[in-house]
Amino acid sequence: MSPVAITGLGCICTLGRTLDACMEGLFRGGREPRPTSRFTTSHPIRYPVFEVPDFPEVPGMLRTSALGLHAAREAIRDAGLDPEALKGLRVGVCMGTTVGSAMNDEAFCRAHRAGQDPDLAPMVRILASNPAAVIARAFDFKGPCQTVVNACSSGTDAIGLGASWIQAGICDVVVAGGADELGRITFDGFISLKITDPGPCKPFDQHRRGLNLGEGAGVLVLESERSRAGRAARSFVLGYGSACDAYHPTAPKPDGAGLKRAIAEALAGIAPSQLAFVNAHGTGTPDNDRVEGRVLAEVLPGVPFLSTKGYTGHTLGAAGAIEAIFSAACLELGRIPANIGFETPDPELGASPVTAATAITGAMALSQSLAFGGNNAVVILGKGERA
Repeated sequence: MSPVAITGLGCICTLGRTLDACMEGLFRGGREPRPTSRFTTSHPIRYPVFEVPDFPEVPGMLRTSALGLHAAREAIRDAGLDPEALKGLRVGVCMGTTVGSAMNDEAFCRAHRAGQDPDLAPMVRILASNPAAVIARAFDFKGPCQTVVNACSSGTDAIGLGASWIQAGICDVVVAGGADELGRITFDGFISLKITDPGPCKPFDQHRRGLNLGEGAGVLVLESERSRAGRAARSFVLGYGSACDAYHPTAPKPDGAGLKRAIAEALAGIAPSQLAFVNAHGTGTPDNDRVEGRVLAEVLPGVPFLSTKGYTGHTLGAAGAIEAIFSAACLELGRIPANIGFETPDPELGASPVTAATAITGAMALSQSLAFGGNNAVVILGKGERA
């Protein structure tokens, strides 16, 4: 694909409420997953999560959409765009999410199932909280408006789709990314799958036991060359690939066929040697890390890689967007953080992540997402003009 400029970045997660704060947290090297403070559960193990602390509730809006709107405001400011001036452009919004807008009103559902006639206000709130529509309404954007729900690849897919709108001439500007919140149903659901670590997660470590959930949002501003009119790009979307192997509802195909195809589609003429690093999905679950590690060893041998989920938790539909943003910011800085939690190499993987903050050379990075249902999505980011 021809390059699509990224002129603005915005991020909120457990590390901080701005991208600068998040990057400082990554390189500081600390992490503090804790039992959730937002809901209660009867499970005897207090599994740790990565919450966004003290984030205010917005009346009439789900937390997922409020997180997404927060990141969008930062990204638009970072791009140097006047919200009023944007009203005269074709501005699209494409946001990924997983469950953030549909599993947050247990009281309503219990009352309905019990034969009661509960007030419909919770359902109105859900319908009004479509993450893409919330951003479009807040800024009065009139272009295409799409929420992508494709499991944990949603954020990556939203970036790829948004970039295609720019390339096709459908939009002048696209606000793209992902957002997701922590919720009790999601929390208990992952515990029931037995893929949740009772301690801090250990991506790619031989003794990994599962993931930690997190929450947050990441938003990028994508612009056409005509729209940005010479303003510097922070990064570029250079490639996008998406493939589904449809192997199992939750497990990746053991040979990584879908991931290999998505990587090949995204690279499309870019040599692996041109990649400075890979920001891997790296959930810390036995199956994901085994498949992903083997694919990286086979397809991108020698390319440094890491997972940032040890710092943020798995933010589900926001993960691909947050990790793409981290990748773009690392290209600017010329270094990547350590793969926190990794201590013991796994001989089954054939490759190991970086274990310390590492200087990088090269002008491109690959960020990938593996998702339930066999979905795989990959974006290639290029070094920007501000770097």
